[in-house]
Amino acid sequence: QVQLVESGGGLVQAGGSLRLSCAASGSRLSIIAMGWYRQAPGKQRELVSVITSGGSTNYAKSVKGRFTISRDNAKNTVFLQMNSLKPEDTAVYYCNLQTSLGTHWGQGTQVTVSS
Repeated sequence: QVQLVESGGGLVQAGGSLRLSCAASGSRLSIIAMGWYRQAPGKQRELVSVITSGGSTNYAKSVKGRFTISRDNAKNTVFLQMNSLKPEDTAVYYCNLQTSLGTHWGQGTQVTVSS
């Protein structure tokens, strides 16, 4: 059984920074990619960033240059460093794990950016 544990959300002023973490656990994890999605009130869930097992990264246009995704393969952990945060970044951020057995989601962590 795969488990994702997220941490690092919170309340920050515009221009501030937060760092999200997501640790994956489970037997025989064959990870293809890990990433982050977010969902703001009244909006659909959207991709923020993803990193593959080979280290390739992809970012939403709205966060490129401000957010950085990284990964600790030994600990099956993915990080999202969020700088220059804007009020429009306010959302619930969900960790996403893609394995050979399917896709898994974390419980979500709230990020609130005040203006």
